[in-house]
Amino acid sequence: MAAVRLLDTLATVAPRDWDALRGNDDPFVSHAFLHGLEAHGCLREDWGWNPHHLTLWEGDALVAAAPAYIKTNSHGEFVFDHAWAHAYARHGLDYFPKLLCAVPYSPVTGPRLLAPDAARRRALADALVAETRRLDLSSAHVNFHGAADDDAFGEDWLARIDLQYHWRNEAGWRTFDDYLAAMDHKHRKNIRQERAKVSRAGIALRTVHGADASEADLATMHRFYLQTFAEYGNSPALTLPFFRHLARALPRQLVIFLAELDGEAIAGALCLRSGDTLYGRYWGAAVVAPGLHFETCYYQGIDYCLREGLRAFEPGAQGEHKIARGFLPTLVRSRHWIADPRFREALAPWCAEERGVVQRNQAWLDQRSPFREP
Repeated sequence: MAAVRLLDTLATVAPRDWDALRGNDDPFVSHAFLHGLEAHGCLREDWGWNPHHLTLWEGDALVAAAPAYIKTNSHGEFVFDHAWAHAYARHGLDYFPKLLCAVPYSPVTGPRLLAPDAARRRALADALVAETRRLDLSSAHVNFHGAADDDAFGEDWLARIDLQYHWRNEAGWRTFDDYLAAMDHKHRKNIRQERAKVSRAGIALRTVHGADASEADLATMHRFYLQTFAEYGNSPALTLPFFRHLARALPRQLVIFLAELDGEAIAGALCLRSGDTLYGRYWGAAVVAPGLHFETCYYQGIDYCLREGLRAFEPGAQGEHKIARGFLPTLVRSRHWIADPRFREALAPWCAEERGVVQRNQAWLDQRSPFREP
């Protein structure tokens, strides 16, 4: 039987041992990404992030793992449970701390229970419950898990779903014109007009991988990131040293699109990629120009996927406006184990009702697809 070890840092695990459990090249659950957050000042205790990684060992061999955190708030999670916390408070109970299995600040679907087989994934889910009980926490949560994790959760894990907007190349498009040809006339015309406005303004776009990013490129992208968070009144968590670390540790998986005018960067979008998917994460701009956001954040990414042969592009959470640009509504999932059986029983119909609302919304949004009927 595997022994459970709890780690307050990934520095104690060899990167090759951790990454061998991923099952694919998902960058967000890589040792480089997760430990980079810890090592470069992105996970602050006062922001509620306390690493508490769950690992399973057979002797000296790491056989399964789950990136986990004890949370004292819901900051940076993107699966909103504020109503649950308020319900606990109204009954004089503490919802925080709780146990979260997720990738900080990253609402992207991927593996969360890192193990080579279903039995060990179930063992990880059981260990999350056992740890929640041991520490007398309110709950355990697994956010944005992939389909491979589904069978690990018993009936006492509540299921929630939400919508994001993803681009997928299921038709085998090879060029942007191929992609546009699949759309109806109205949407095809609008996209061409948006792209033409950027071109007429004299704005040029440049793609930079981590290996080729200069110090100026990284500092500029980080400045854009800070500016966007300031405009929305949010606290930026990612540091410039973390951006530098990603460029070194993930030299091909870090992708930056920079928009330049007269040789000066005026906007940028930072992405990560796996072997088949591009993930849009952060954007910012120093100027306001027609079509600049759509070009930098969406069209450059689609162009990149077509050039690189990637099958999917996930540009981030929320945004129905993405549908008109070919990003279709896609379900994302999370699981939740509630320690108090009374609250678990009360939340079960709430989650079921939420799932119904999301599924009806998806069916309605599917009718707004910009693509022509086959």
